[in-house]
Amino acid sequence: MKGKIQSTLHKNISKIITVVCLTVFIYASYSLLNIFLNYYQNQNVMNDVQDAYYHESSRSVASAQKVKQDSHENSNSIRSGFDELLNQNEQVVGWITIEDTEIDYPILQSDNNIDFLTEDFNGNESIAGSIFLDYRNDIASSDQNVVVYGHRMKDGSMFQHLTKFLDEDFFESHKTFTFDTLYDSYEAEIFAVYNTLIDFNYIRTDFANDEEYDQLLSEIQDKSIYQTNTELSVDDQMLTLSTCEYTLDPNDSRLVIHAKLVKQ
Repeated sequence: MKGKIQSTLHKNISKIITVVCLTVFIYASYSLLNIFLNYYQNQNVMNDVQDAYYHESSRSVASAQKVKQDSHENSNSIRSGFDELLNQNEQVVGWITIEDTEIDYPILQSDNNIDFLTEDFNGNESIAGSIFLDYRNDIASSDQNVVVYGHRMKDGSMFQHLTKFLDEDFFESHKTFTFDTLYDSYEAEIFAVYNTLIDFNYIRTDFANDEEYDQLLSEIQDKSIYQTNTELSVDDQMLTLSTCEYTLDPNDSRLVIHAKLVKQ
């Protein structure tokens, strides 16, 4: 009798373990499927946005001279290449392109630095979020530090490929990239790459005077893993690219790239 009870108990425990394992497997499978689906949806959204942007940009080439004349007459006129994107999303403020990476994205801006952590170009929830400008920046002005954020996604999207700049050979062959805003086009000349904790205030956008800005530039250059010949002064406008980094701290570490903006 005792042996029969033990046998029944073992069978019940075995069934419970099987059910638990199966439940964990189903949940894990669902989570992975959801992640891959999110990646797929994000890629489709970006493909559509890129098609719209480059189609509009190619159309703009025919009227480039007129745009150039208009920009001289009105420095605050929106460049025609952004017309279609603005029709789709009025929060578009620019575009960033880095050769030999997946980084070829619109830049959005909200009135906070939270929304676009989990929101895609179409306003839908997304684990990839969007590439976005710090809410404190004014894209129409000449802020000394223009700060842009993005996630590092495991499928290589968003700002994941900023990690390529940790390779010196890649850095040496990709020292510049393109940064466009609604109003101007820039060549961004990289002068610093480093990992840091968030207690270093590299995302500061407001400076009491030129001395404070100059101090930040010096601290940034000291932190950089590379030394460049880029000439910097307080009159230069800096672009800061920021994404997550996990070697220094799983939560409070960042990979940062700074570039000098040169208007084209």
